[in-house]
Amino acid sequence: MDIYLFNTLNYKKEKFIPIKSGKVKFYACGPTVYTLSHIGNFRTYIFEDMLCKVLRMIGFKVMHVMNITDVGHLQSNDDHGEDKIILAAREEGKNPWYIAKNYERHFFNDFERLNLIKPNVICHATEHIQEMQKYIIGLLEKELAYEVDGNIYFNVSKFKNYNMLFKRKFNILKKRIRIEIDPRKQDQLDFVLWFSKSKFSNPIMKWNSPWGEGVPGWHIECTSMASKYLGDRIDIHAGGVDHIFIHHTNEIAQAEGYFGHKWVNYWLHGEFLILNKNKMSKSKRNFLSLNSLIDHGFNALHYKYLCINSHYRSQLIFSFEALYSAKNAFETLKNRVINFYTYPDDIFNSVKNEYYVNKFMHAMCDDLNSPLALSVVWQMIKDNSLGRTQRLNLMKEFDLVLGLNVNSFVQQMLPKEFVILIKKREQARKNNDWLLADAIRKKLAKKKILIKDRKLSSDWYFAYKD
Repeated sequence: MDIYLFNTLNYKKEKFIPIKSGKVKFYACGPTVYTLSHIGNFRTYIFEDMLCKVLRMIGFKVMHVMNITDVGHLQSNDDHGEDKIILAAREEGKNPWYIAKNYERHFFNDFERLNLIKPNVICHATEHIQEMQKYIIGLLEKELAYEVDGNIYFNVSKFKNYNMLFKRKFNILKKRIRIEIDPRKQDQLDFVLWFSKSKFSNPIMKWNSPWGEGVPGWHIECTSMASKYLGDRIDIHAGGVDHIFIHHTNEIAQAEGYFGHKWVNYWLHGEFLILNKNKMSKSKRNFLSLNSLIDHGFNALHYKYLCINSHYRSQLIFSFEALYSAKNAFETLKNRVINFYTYPDDIFNSVKNEYYVNKFMHAMCDDLNSPLALSVVWQMIKDNSLGRTQRLNLMKEFDLVLGLNVNSFVQQMLPKEFVILIKKREQARKNNDWLLADAIRKKLAKKKILIKDRKLSSDWYFAYKD
C-alpha cells in the first residue's frame, strides 16, 4: 500500500518513495533536557511514533534516530541567551550533567506512559563532539563558514536557497534576527557552529577544539548526528513546526553545504498544541506536563487519545473539557474491548474484516489521518455483524499503529463471580424475569459495574472515577 505525506519542503502532499526500496531512514528532533517535556512536545512524538508504526505495518524496515540535546541549545532558537541546561543547573543548584540525565529519565518515563516505541538509536550531543568538529572543519574548508574570536559562523550568503523550507516567512525572520546584533557576524542571518570563550567567558560544559575551548551550536548537533547514523541522504526528517524557521533551515544549509547535494527528501512537521490562546513553551513556563494531567485525574492514554483524534498538521486547542471528553471516549472504548475479551466467540465475517482493515490503513496512509482512522475503529467496534473475538483481533491490529495499549485492557477483566452474574442476568432477560434481571443489575452497580442492554445481548462497563 502506498503512503502519502505532506512534505513541508514542497508544501504539498506527496507519495512517499524511499531512497532504498523497502527501507526508511528517519530522523526526529528529540528533547532539550533542561526541564520536564510538556504535553505539546509529546504531541509531536505521538505523531512521529504513529508514522514509524504505519511505515512498518505496510512493510518498510524503519531506522528511527532521535537525538537528546544535552548541551548547546540557547534560550532562543538562534544564537541569543544562555544555554538552557546551564541556566537550569544554576536555578536548581545542581551540575548540568545531573540536570540533563534527570530530565532525560523523566522524558522516557513519559514516553513509556504514552506507549511510544523507543527509536532504534538515541544519540546524545555531548557524546558526538568529535563528529560536530569534523563537520565544522569541512564547512570551513569549503569556505561556507568563518572564524571570529574563536567562534565559528556559517556564512548564509554562500548557500543558495537558504530559505527553501519557509519562503513565505523569510522576511519575518530577517526582521526578527536584526533586533539583537552580534558584532562578530558578517551578516545577522549567519549562525554559530561553535562557541568559544568569546561568547561564554567561563563555560561549565566545554570541550577542546582547534578554535579553543567551547561548545557546539545547537543546529550542528542534529546535522552531524543524523548524518553519522543515517548517512548523507535521508528519507524523512520530522519535528515540530517551531523548528522550521531556524533549526531545520540551518540543518539543511549545513548538510547540503557539506555534502554538496540534497540531504532530506521529506520534511514533516507537527502543529502546535495551544493553551490559553498561546503555544506551550517550556522557556516561558507556559506549559502542562503529563504529571499535571495525572494530578487532575487523567492518565497519559487519555491525552494520547485526544491527540490522535486531531490531525497532526492541525493546531489542537487544549482544554480540560476536551480532555474529559477524550477520557470518556477512551474508557468507553476500553470497556467495549474488555467485553470482547470476556465473551469470546467464533463468528467471523471475512468480507467486513477486509473492509475495515483497508479503510483503516487507507486513512493512516493518507498523511496519517488518525481522526478518520479512529472513526473507522468506532464503526468496527459497534458493528454487530462481526463477532466479538473478530472485533477484538481487529482492535489489536489497529492498535499496532494507534498505541492505546489494548493488550493491557485484559488486566482489567471481570472476576469470574461477576461474569457468572452477568450470564445469569442475560438468561433472566430471555425468560422475561425482569425482577431478577433488575436485582442483578443493582447488585453489579454497587460493585461499580454498569450494564447496557442491547437487542440480543448486554455489555458491561467499569464505572471509573471522573
